[in-house]
Amino acid sequence: MVRRTNGRGPAIQAVGLGKRYRRGWALRDCTAEVPDGSVTALVGPNGAGKSTLMSLVTGLARPTTGAVEVYGAQPTGAGLAPELAFLGQHKPLYPSLTVAETLRLGARMNPGWDAGYAAGLVTAAGVPFEAKVGTLSGGQRTRVALALVLGKRPRVLLLDEPLADLDPLAREDTLGTLLAEARGQGITVVLSSHVLAELEGVCDHLLLLGGGRVLLAGNVGDLVTEHHVISGPAAGPVPVPSTPPIADHVRGDQRIMLIKGTPPPALPGWRLQRPRLDVLALAYMRSSDTREVAA
Repeated sequence: MVRRTNGRGPAIQAVGLGKRYRRGWALRDCTAEVPDGSVTALVGPNGAGKSTLMSLVTGLARPTTGAVEVYGAQPTGAGLAPELAFLGQHKPLYPSLTVAETLRLGARMNPGWDAGYAAGLVTAAGVPFEAKVGTLSGGQRTRVALALVLGKRPRVLLLDEPLADLDPLAREDTLGTLLAEARGQGITVVLSSHVLAELEGVCDHLLLLGGGRVLLAGNVGDLVTEHHVISGPAAGPVPVPSTPPIADHVRGDQRIMLIKGTPPPALPGWRLQRPRLDVLALAYMRSSDTREVAA
């Protein structure tokens, strides 16, 4: 059983967490926290370990090393805890069932099911209850799947690329609904997505994986504040930061560097900016030498 903490301590805590398969390590030395009540962006390239981490949190997989706790309790592997909900990209719904039958199935499978709340989410999305799931659009199926996971009234919601098959308008509408419900209900959300731009202004915490390890983790505002993008002419004098840049590349006639910490003294023609979240994440993903969790 997962227990509530009323905001005391992290919702999810991993210490030295690792998972090894026959082909090698999918996740290794993962030490990170997901703050209670946060919306955490879980990002990284394919094979980074995102899905493995979610499997370990849910108890669908057992760790090879280390441990993970959800509100102080380790997943048992005997099915999802009542306060934990998970939705993957493929949204395993039965196409032959109607929407109403799908919700009734959710009620039978979840002791804490809130039928009125789940039905209200479907109604608000304009999805017909009598329609079979197999006849619904991608956006409608996603709304039904969200009603299923939210209807169990979870404390923690894990979302593994849930919007990947939607068009941009459906993605925006669905994400807006999801976040409004999460904020209103005080749900801790871990959202995995390859579309970094859509996470800007949405997530308040970042967990960036690469090569099965944590590359960067922390409060988004703090991470953005402690990094800088400096850019200027590719030819001529170059500012020298006190520490090696996280990223340093030339685009056209411009040289662009991402640095952490105090920026170097200004030079003519160079400018200083705060990085966007997607720029920050991509720079760390490209940096093969970055292997430490940000404080």
